[in-house]
Amino acid sequence: MLARMGRFAIRRERRLTPWTNVYGAARTVLALGTASTLIFNRPSTLFRPAAGISEVPYCEGVGKFGLFCLATNHHLDLARWLAVVALAVVASGYRPRFTGTLHWWIAFSFQSSAIVLDGGDQIAALLALFLIPVTLTDSRRWHWGTPIARTGRLADSLKFVVAVSCIWAIRLQVAGIYFNSAVAKFGVPEWRDGTALYYWLTDPVFGTSGWLSPLVRFLVKSGPGVALMTWGAIAIEILLAMALFMPARRWKYLLIAGIAFHSLIAICQGLVSFGVVMSGALILYLRPWSHAFQPNWQKVAPLRGYPPLGDSALVSSARDADWVG
Repeated sequence: MLARMGRFAIRRERRLTPWTNVYGAARTVLALGTASTLIFNRPSTLFRPAAGISEVPYCEGVGKFGLFCLATNHHLDLARWLAVVALAVVASGYRPRFTGTLHWWIAFSFQSSAIVLDGGDQIAALLALFLIPVTLTDSRRWHWGTPIARTGRLADSLKFVVAVSCIWAIRLQVAGIYFNSAVAKFGVPEWRDGTALYYWLTDPVFGTSGWLSPLVRFLVKSGPGVALMTWGAIAIEILLAMALFMPARRWKYLLIAGIAFHSLIAICQGLVSFGVVMSGALILYLRPWSHAFQPNWQKVAPLRGYPPLGDSALVSSARDADWVG
């Protein structure tokens, strides 16, 4: 009886694989977040003098090996568009084994040498670094392809352990980001008394502008309205942090809530690239890494020779990994 249960557990465990389109979708979203910043901002905006920094781009320590430091100040625009092209290749999902390190290098180069940054740029560089071992062990042609089935070989098991460990490190990091953000707010009187968003959303620089401004101003000038929005933001961050200890069946609801939360921030304050990057982080955090997304068109009519991307694909042969996609 115990032997049969053990064999069943081993067979079931071998069906789990981190090399699915879940981490692939997150890679795409993270790359698009960095690319959008580079596309819609000129080098003179991103790389500019600041207090104590007279020469641009900023090149200190290991940052001197970044793309923008190698390009120097005279070729920043060329470097910017080269980075956009490379990130487009990363976002396409082609050859993750080779583009994973490239993704990190570009994200790191931007984060280490640009002056005008937000937290999303730092998070994108960090997550791209954690994803390198996952991409190096992914032999698929596209990260959208059929998930790689595992064999009983020792090398295969070691790759699995490395990749899953990195994904769990990412989950711990993302949970820590939300926990730190929520806890830090309790040290600010305006967040404790429920008025912080009044000051943020009505600020002439950081606040809401355009067609949404009248509605937001109406809400934040109401005592209950601004308190609900302010404390609601803290509550969402706490829930997202605690998702690490919740059953997986609840993650999908928190994933939707988290993406909606960052979408509202992007709409109200214009932090679009930050919202995109955090959406990619939430996919890695709250979507079970072995549960591949299955597009509707795959459910209706799978292409000839291409297995569907559902859970049944997890038992596909590893030898097919290089042609799928």
